[in-house]
Amino acid sequence: MTELAWIKLVVKLVVLPPNGPLIIILAGLVIARRHSRRGQQVAWTGVVLLAFLAMPIVPTLLIRALDRTPVLDPARAADAQAIVILGGGTRRYAPEYRGATMSGLTLERVRFGARLARATGLPILVSGGAIEGAPPEAILMRNALVNEYGVNVRWVETHSRNTRENAVASAAILKAAGVQRIILVGHAFDFPRTRNEFEAAGLTVVGAPIGLPLAGPYSVLDFVPSVAGLQGSYFACYEWLANILYRFVR
Repeated sequence: MTELAWIKLVVKLVVLPPNGPLIIILAGLVIARRHSRRGQQVAWTGVVLLAFLAMPIVPTLLIRALDRTPVLDPARAADAQAIVILGGGTRRYAPEYRGATMSGLTLERVRFGARLARATGLPILVSGGAIEGAPPEAILMRNALVNEYGVNVRWVETHSRNTRENAVASAAILKAAGVQRIILVGHAFDFPRTRNEFEAAGLTVVGAPIGLPLAGPYSVLDFVPSVAGLQGSYFACYEWLANILYRFVR
């Protein structure tokens, strides 16, 4: 495992919610055994942080502060030459499918990519490598697009392990086919890092983000902690940290 991969693993296990706040709570309880008041303060800090990050409004604002890529404007995509759909994760084994399948994030991207392909007539490239115990993600994406959505896939990139490798490998395939301008499908929390990686690989990118955070109006429920809010904060915090790291490893 590379040094960068180790950093990502540590961040996921120790820093991101819910583990980050839970570790603070645990540390507070340990400290409280000798320093009751201080330990309680630390533990309550973790509790408040966990509740805060579980509010749906928090990932909404974090993602909006990270990037403001708008909904795809068909006029901006008029001269695009291809659609690139990035993988968003794999379920190693899904009993209902008797094997590996796409994660929910990947399915959302595939569905929107199929919609764009029908609307534009552009060819599709799917990108995503394999995890241990499962076929390459791009293969699963292609199979779903062809068999379930009735959309052909022209290129399949199966070797990438992260976003940078997605971009480099996909750019090599597309440039060989004479493609320079693409519509890039990913989640709103992926931008601008994903777009930056593909532009650094030499492609002109028209963003097609999905799951864009709403600008309002907000309801009371947006301030009530929930599992969905916590999951959203996980993705938003990961991207904030990844964008900070991106500045140092280019």
